Amino acid sequence: MLLAIGMYAILGIIAGILAGMLGVGGGIIIVPLLVIGFSYQGFSPDVIMHMAIGTSLASIMFTSLSSAYSHHARKGVDWNIVKYITPSIILGTYCGSFFASKIPANYLQIVFSLFLFYVSLQMIFDKKPKSTREMPGILGMNIVGIAIGGISSLVGIGGGTVSVPFMLWHNVEVRRAIGTSSAIGIPIAVAGCAGYLINGLSVQNLPEYSIGFIFLPALVGIVICSIFSAPLGAKLVYILPVTRIKKFFAILLFIVGTNMLFTAL
Repeated sequence: MLLAIGMYAILGIIAGILAGMLGVGGGIIIVPLLVIGFSYQGFSPDVIMHMAIGTSLASIMFTSLSSAYSHHARKGVDWNIVKYITPSIILGTYCGSFFASKIPANYLQIVFSLFLFYVSLQMIFDKKPKSTREMPGILGMNIVGIAIGGISSLVGIGGGTVSVPFMLWHNVEVRRAIGTSSAIGIPIAVAGCAGYLINGLSVQNLPEYSIGFIFLPALVGIVICSIFSAPLGAKLVYILPVTRIKKFFAILLFIVGTNMLFTAL
């Protein structure tokens, strides 16, 4: 258990830096590493993926909050976008979590890996939007919000892997897109965490110290470290070149997706 707690602490540091630097909640790293950690601890294979996603979303509540605060202090959050897209994101995430709880664990892993491939390739090819393209109206943002929430609940992320490219495609400056994505991750995590907690309460074979599909020791270890490392990641956004941030993001997603796909198959 001590080795596992140490891993969760290191995972929290990494997740916090990613949350601040890339506008993601850290789920792209948290989920696959939790799968490894839970397997090492001997959790039932039938619940490992669901617990990894549920625990990831629970931790993202805190990493996104810390990251969003740091970006807000640098005036890097567009709160109008957050305001208009949040209701639909909550709806999409909460409904998606109920659907995900019924999907076999290996299917969830395949969905997760294919999703990461798509996003990484999109970032690598770096397709440029038309200079006149702007963010859609309230109806358009609500439709996108439902999609972002649904995808996030299926793969245990804070939505940054979808919301950041979406905002970049509509000519939102990359640092502002990252900061705004951090704020969007908060309602995603709250709704997703609630869904996985409720759906896991009646499930058998859950490990000790679990509440629904949330494993508390992992949550505590990740949160304690991530809330302190997220401001460091947010600071790096304003130091590192924008192109390097995007390329790093894309390569990281591709590596993680490949690992998850091989594991699922």
